[in-house]
Amino acid sequence: MTLRVGVLSFAHTHAIGYLSTLAAMPDIEVRGADPDGVSTGTAIGELRGAELAGALGVGYAKTYEELLAWGPDAVVVTSENARHRELVELAAAAGAHVLCEKPLATSWEDGLAIRDAVHRAGVTLMMAFPVRFASAFDRLRAAHDSGALGTVFSVRGANNGMLPLSRDWFTDPALSGGGAIVDHVVHIADLLDGLTGATPVSVTAVANRVLHAGRARAETAGLVTVTYDSGMVAAIDCSWSRPDSSPVWGGLTLDVAGTGGTVSVDFFGAAARGLDAVGGRPIELRYGADHDLPMLRTFLGAVRSGTQPQPDVEVGLRTLSIVLAAQESVRSGRTESARRA
Repeated sequence: MTLRVGVLSFAHTHAIGYLSTLAAMPDIEVRGADPDGVSTGTAIGELRGAELAGALGVGYAKTYEELLAWGPDAVVVTSENARHRELVELAAAAGAHVLCEKPLATSWEDGLAIRDAVHRAGVTLMMAFPVRFASAFDRLRAAHDSGALGTVFSVRGANNGMLPLSRDWFTDPALSGGGAIVDHVVHIADLLDGLTGATPVSVTAVANRVLHAGRARAETAGLVTVTYDSGMVAAIDCSWSRPDSSPVWGGLTLDVAGTGGTVSVDFFGAAARGLDAVGGRPIELRYGADHDLPMLRTFLGAVRSGTQPQPDVEVGLRTLSIVLAAQESVRSGRTESARRA
């Protein structure tokens, strides 16, 4: 059975990977729509709209309405964060199942409205948290579920990357909802949600704009401490600390401590490293598995079977609650409570 899958907006850099992966699937017909996109150069990461669709060899619709009139079975929302609600509501009203880029929304009200929209329409929503589909996370979760780690009491996570260059909306709070806290905290929050099932209770955060001060319009470095109802405490480094000259975009690591043992995971650590013979610049060629592929397969498999995939909209709300509490903590200088739906 061939599924029709639409990609709404190419604003997020992940749209490129999703479009490419979907286009390579033999049982998927994919089309994109990016009516507001303007290319900023000729490199693949700088293309938007019909130019990017053409470069990737996928179908293109000039408007979201035209794409939804095509009758997609499912859509992937990869717009600016602040526009997730609008596009999810359009897709749900058209009867399409939704894979939504993280974070779920930029406000609690929009997050609840998204949940209401998909429930009202009877469609499923899955959050795009690809690291959850890493084989390393499967092994970590198996160790936790077997009791080998005992009771998890402490986690240290780091999600560090480069300041996005070709998509400057990432540092525009009106479109992104914030800076590094919004962009990076949710991935680790999702992993802890999937690993332990614990609910966030309170959040303490600090942030600054020392890094990339001349370009960024939001925080570029942050440290977020989350306390959970299980007693677990997680410290999350969410900085855009990789320099523009970095050979790779960034990485994500997790150190988990339990009463039965500890484990450290580097989710993007499989790489060949060296130096360029001419300029002496570092080279890093990663060869680990593509996390997007199993995530997309899980989503599309759920669309075919009519089941609810994980992580769902409730996970999106719980991870959003951590982000919003962290932002409030930065403003107030106090520990803030995480919202509950």
